[in-house]
Parts: sequence; structure tokens; C-alpha cells
Amino acid sequence: MGLQLAWSNEQELLEIGEDLIELLDALLQSAGVAEGVTEGEVALTFVDDEAIHQLNREYRGIDRPTDVLSFAMNESLDEELDIVYELEQGDEMDSPLNMLGDIIISVDRAQMQSEEYGHSLKREIGFLFLHGFLHLLGYDHQDDASEAEMMGKQEAILTQVGLLR
Repeated sequence: MGLQLAWSNEQELLEIGEDLIELLDALLQSAGVAEGVTEGEVALTFVDDEAIHQLNREYRGIDRPTDVLSFAMNESLDEELDIVYELEQGDEMDSPLNMLGDIIISVDRAQMQSEEYGHSLKREIGFLFLHGFLHLLGYDHQDDASEAEMMGKQEAILTQVGLLR
């Protein structure tokens, strides 16, 4: 099966072209190799600031827009143990095991940040997608050490696919 990218567009600022999706898929494949993740599906949704603001308020209790949100499907050990048990029993389980999670990107915020940082919108969207993917795998940036590790991984993969600053 491999790593799969499923995407949807719920914003009107940017037309999402096949070239951008191919680039994001290349990032997903490179990150998968780097992290030893060989199977799974990532659902990506492009939204505007209003939609991501609402999601950020509802799910994180933060009343402002953000650039990217990630929702991992298997965040608790209990859920993972249930999945392993069901697989050992021979049950078919596509969705919970194979679905890594959802990534939501605000195209409005990505546009602003690309201008602020002086690089392309494609690079910013790629950075946000990769950032979200690493969150799905359990990476975080709550302290300096974990932030440095996550940023290092992001920069290495972005460089590998040619998304330079």
C-alpha cells in the first residue's frame, strides 16, 4: 500500500494544482523513508483563516487562527493495543491502523508567512505539511531540545526535495 496522501480544498485564495500535490507527496514519501513509516494515509485539507480559527478554538481552546493543525488517529496506547489485539484475532481493519491522521493548513496564514519569511508559498506550504506530518508521528516542540530535533528533521527533508529558503 505505501504512504498515501488524500487531500481536499475548502478555501478560495489559492488554486491547488497537481504540481503542489506532487510536491507534498514527495515530501510525504521522503519523510516516511526518514522516519521508517512505510504505510498509512494522511488526509490533508486546505482551509482559510476563518475555518482554522474555528477548529483551533474548538479543539485546542485557542481563540485565534493558526497555520497548521494536526490530528493523529492513534494518540493513545490503549487504542493502539486494541488495534493490535484485533489484528491478532484476524479481523480486517483498514481505517484505524492505516489512517495516520489529518493535517489542516490555512492557506491565508501560509501566504502571510511566506511573505514574512521571504520564501515561496510552495515552500511554506511544504514546511507546514511536513511539520504537521511529524506531529502525527509524535514529534513535538515543547522544549528547546525537542524543537531543535523537529526543526532539523524538517530542514533535512525540505532540502532533500529541493524546497530551500
